[in-house]
Amino acid sequence: MATLQINGQTMDIGTIDPSTPLLWVLRDTLGLVGTKYGCGIAQCGACTVHLNGAPVRSCQIPVGNLTNEAITTIEGLAAADGSLTKVQAAWVAEDVPQCGYCQAGQIMSATALLQRNPNPTDADIDAAMSGNLCRCATYTRIKRAIKVAAGQQPATAFYNAAAVNGERA
Repeated sequence: MATLQINGQTMDIGTIDPSTPLLWVLRDTLGLVGTKYGCGIAQCGACTVHLNGAPVRSCQIPVGNLTNEAITTIEGLAAADGSLTKVQAAWVAEDVPQCGYCQAGQIMSATALLQRNPNPTDADIDAAMSGNLCRCATYTRIKRAIKVAAGQQPATAFYNAAAVNGERA
């Protein structure tokens, strides 16, 4: 019996092939489907999870390489009572997602950024988020939400034109 430390819990993954990517163990074995499959080659960021606090692409990490590692998925970010993190709350306040498919990976990367750098510059944000693709091109809203979560600017209520000086952002 193999186990993984996921979202603060020890989870049994059975006798799974150790070469199986973490992504498929999360989704197919454990039912944690918030982490998405995008490209399968670690280029889009949809499958981003935290491994010991660092953002990694779960589609390329064999579970056999994960011994005594702390894994956090999008399901593990919010508090036990369901309250959102600052990043998740900013995502809602800034109306970031359109289709939403990439957003779990985006939020995981943004969260890792703010954990290691609570006051990032635009260049820091661009560098941290460069491995996450969004086909809906919500990059401006993503950057704004990260700044809101960092406390660098107030939420703009994206859908309320009056809140942004009469212009839609």
